[in-house]
Amino acid sequence: MTTTAPRMGQTLPEEHRGRLMRIAREVAFPQDCRLFEEGARADRFWIVRSGSIALDMRVPGLRSPVVETLGRGELVGWSWLFPPYVWQLGARTETPVRADEFDAFTVRLMCASDPGLGSFVAQWVGQVLAHRLSVTRTRLLDLYAPQGSGALLYG
Repeated sequence: MTTTAPRMGQTLPEEHRGRLMRIAREVAFPQDCRLFEEGARADRFWIVRSGSIALDMRVPGLRSPVVETLGRGELVGWSWLFPPYVWQLGARTETPVRADEFDAFTVRLMCASDPGLGSFVAQWVGQVLAHRLSVTRTRLLDLYAPQGSGALLYG
C-alpha cells in the first residue's frame, strides 16, 4: 500500500495556510540540483509546486539510496522545526522544480507568537515525519535486509 504524507492544504486551516503563504517566496531549481545535505544546517523548507525531489540517506561505503520521492504539494524538509535544526536526510531535484520556499526562523517565530498556528504546524510536520520514518524504514529493509526479514522481524 502506497500512501502520501499529509499536505499543508489537508492539515492547516485556511487562515493558517494563508498566513504561511504570505511569507513564501517562489523558487526554481534545475534538474539534479542538490537542495541540502544530511548533517547541514536546516534553515528553510519548501512546498513543491511542480517537479520531483528525491530524499536520500548516507550509508557508509555505499551510494546514498533514495528513500522517498516527493512531488506536487509535498513538504520538503522537517528538520527546520526541531533543534538542533540539522537535516536528517539529503535532497536533490530529479526534474526541474518550482516550489514555495519558507524561512524556518520566521515560521518558528510565527508559531511561537500564535499557539494555534504552532499547534497545527507541529501536527502537520509531525505527521509528515511519521510518514517519512515509515517509508525510510521500508525502503532500507527493501535494499539491505535479507529477503523476507522485515516480515519476520516486524510482521
